[in-house]
Amino acid sequence: MDNDTGQPNSIRRLVRWAITPPQSYGVYLAALALMFTLSFYAGTLKPKHEPTPPVTAPAAPRG
Repeated sequence: MDNDTGQPNSIRRLVRWAITPPQSYGVYLAALALMFTLSFYAGTLKPKHEPTPPVTAPAAPRG
């Protein structure tokens, strides 16, 4: 059972590789750049507004 080539083992090996000192600096910088890029992109998005209906003049009272 220990020699399974399943997904969890490869993820565990990837995490173990990513937390070793030389790679951890690169992973940290890549995550920081990704967060900056996504937050910058989200900040530049403009909400889509529906066109406002034209303002009509109030009708004069009849009487």
